[in-house]
Amino acid sequence: MSIEIEKKYRLDEKRRGEVTARLRELKAEFMGEAFEENYLHRGGDLKKRAAVLRLRKIDGRAILTYKERIGHDSGVKQRIEHETDVADAAAMERIIESLGYTLNAVYEKRRQTWNFRDVVVTLDELPFGLYMEIEGEVAAIEEAERTLEIQDLKVEPRGYPRLAIEHGTLVNNICEARFAHDG
Repeated sequence: MSIEIEKKYRLDEKRRGEVTARLRELKAEFMGEAFEENYLHRGGDLKKRAAVLRLRKIDGRAILTYKERIGHDSGVKQRIEHETDVADAAAMERIIESLGYTLNAVYEKRRQTWNFRDVVVTLDELPFGLYMEIEGEVAAIEEAERTLEIQDLKVEPRGYPRLAIEHGTLVNNICEARFAHDG
């Protein structure tokens, strides 16, 4: 069983620039930038289990993820996480629907990923705001907070699915949080 441990923070443009500069100064390894489309499904036992089934499309790949909340302490979230690459996203969507799960939210995200010591730092831009996540062991997250000088940042306890539903627009009974696209 894989356990994801992470802490999420709200950012503004100024703090995002400061964090990026600090990561560079501390020689964090920039792993790249990606655009994601995230499709969230509900139904069955997912709500009762505080779980989500997500199909993420990124750079021609598709990744199916199951997450189930198991803990939450001082801003640090802990979740069971199972994830696998999917060869055919459209077929996977049909399988998910055939199993009785319904698409209830879609959100887009631009993500920069950095490896920094014993954690992974992601800087995320969503249509409704800027965020940072630090993933790793609790002690490593706390050390990264001190080293990056971000102890004053506001912790965001809500996950992107909930934020997308709160800030998105209802389109054909599906909550969507998308960037404005030309064309």
